[in-house]
Amino acid sequence: MNGDLQRLNAHLAAAKPSATYRMIDRVAEHRAAGAKVISLSAGEPDFDTPTHVREAAIAAIQAGHTRYTQVAGMRALREAVAQKYRRENGLAVSWQDTIVCSGGKQVLYNALAATLNEGDEVIIPAPYWVSYPEMVQLTGATPVIVHCGETDGFKLTPRALADAITPRTRWLILNSPSNPTGAVYSAGELRALADVLLDHPHVLVLSDDIYEHLIFDGAAFHTMAQVEPRLGERTLTMNGVSKAYAMTGWRIGFGTGPRWLLDAMEKLQSQQTSGACSISQHAALAALNGPQQFVGDTRAVFERRRDAMVRMLNETPGLRCAPPAGAFYAFASCEGLMGRTTRAGTRLNTDEDVALALLGEAGVAVVQGSAFGLGPYIRIAYALDDRSLVQACEAIRDFCSATRP
Repeated sequence: MNGDLQRLNAHLAAAKPSATYRMIDRVAEHRAAGAKVISLSAGEPDFDTPTHVREAAIAAIQAGHTRYTQVAGMRALREAVAQKYRRENGLAVSWQDTIVCSGGKQVLYNALAATLNEGDEVIIPAPYWVSYPEMVQLTGATPVIVHCGETDGFKLTPRALADAITPRTRWLILNSPSNPTGAVYSAGELRALADVLLDHPHVLVLSDDIYEHLIFDGAAFHTMAQVEPRLGERTLTMNGVSKAYAMTGWRIGFGTGPRWLLDAMEKLQSQQTSGACSISQHAALAALNGPQQFVGDTRAVFERRRDAMVRMLNETPGLRCAPPAGAFYAFASCEGLMGRTTRAGTRLNTDEDVALALLGEAGVAVVQGSAFGLGPYIRIAYALDDRSLVQACEAIRDFCSATRP
């Protein structure tokens, strides 16, 4: 076939596919071949969507709410989103200051695609969610990776932020609680970062708060525009219903920020997907406005699972894991396995070697930390039932114990 016919957009050609979805594909391949695999690779709550939310979706279908909505979302849902930001985050916003998209990922991508040009830079603390650098790359801008090690709690320091900012910096991306580490920024830590940002008025802030309700040990959640209102006019605060309400497949994300930015995002979305699914919007409306007990109940389950997971991982030879403060991921160091050989004869030189060997030899799927910008670690999602988590940890322990120098 003519090579010119297969020529891709240069930015897409240079981008990498999602490492998490690649592992999910590998799990499917192993299961199709008859292997039993416990997958700890997907960032997805294992609970069913709350009953009242599902019932609201069914009622919306029966009522005929199956037509297009406004591009930026139904007004009723945008009102609920604004009320959520006022009630939970102390942000003085109205429905006009919001946008609804087909998932939180679209909120992020729309913001970046609407504002970035070639030569622009985006500061991304590492470890990072795998899609951040690739989204930036797709726009032609440059991701600037700032490594945030375990000694700093996997969090960006004011000094590191100041050193990374240049005249070309367009955005800083912050994710708290973090995927993949579960790190949470305190109000004081955000305050210190805000002090740096106030000296650089050309830098926008993208606050990814999708794991907001999954914070443990009684800690409070804080977001940048709340801590420093003077940054509100250059901060996009993103959230959604996927993690808090077990609604990953419903694909509803939302955000609030300056209207010039929201207008640009809406313009882009009008030529891309138009409004999000009408039935999903009605379901999200029920989630935001309905009973909230589900959120607290599931947070308690995840906290209990976290404690058990961290204990079992720290009892495993070659692994070390600090307790995550939020989300549902354990980011475990596998440095102690480097250079060792598995029972099947696999030499473990990288964290990807560990992840692939765990899948092939132990039947447990995790994702290598280097895919998130920092190795040698493995990301383990404990969004699975207790029995499966115990079985997975036992398999991991047996695998690690059997390695030899």
